[in-house]
Amino acid sequence: MVTTPRETPAGRGWGGAAAAEHRTEYPVRTEEDLLEARHAVRAATLETGFGLVDQTRVVTAASELVRNAYIHGGGGTLVIERLRRPGGRGVRLTVSDAGPGIANVDAALADGFSTGSGLGHGLGGARRLMHEFRIDCPPGGGTIVCVTRWTSG
Repeated sequence: MVTTPRETPAGRGWGGAAAAEHRTEYPVRTEEDLLEARHAVRAATLETGFGLVDQTRVVTAASELVRNAYIHGGGGTLVIERLRRPGGRGVRLTVSDAGPGIANVDAALADGFSTGSGLGHGLGGARRLMHEFRIDCPPGGGTIVCVTRWTSG
């Protein structure tokens, strides 16, 4: 199966008041989608002006979040937004799935917590790597994680 990203008009998305310069949506349904997501996030950080260390932080956080959506949520969606606000630019990632949700978010954010075979550093690691982190598990299932990292200028 070949999937393509979907571009939508830039605007204000969930997770903050910064103006989105560009927004692209990617499916997260296959192992290939996980790789494509990493490449797309790397490209967004380059276009936004991040240095190598911050590029790596954002790509690592994205990798953890999309892998969680794929493994625990049965697949989902990654939205990448390039942002601009006074004093800087940034990248916002929103990963959503329609899985069972997270029963105990506080426990899931603690290092070592895992419901699978992983090391249990995914959500907590993503939170530490990014400037902004928000997670929502609506009643009835699903998980939405929104993270943002800003440049310094």
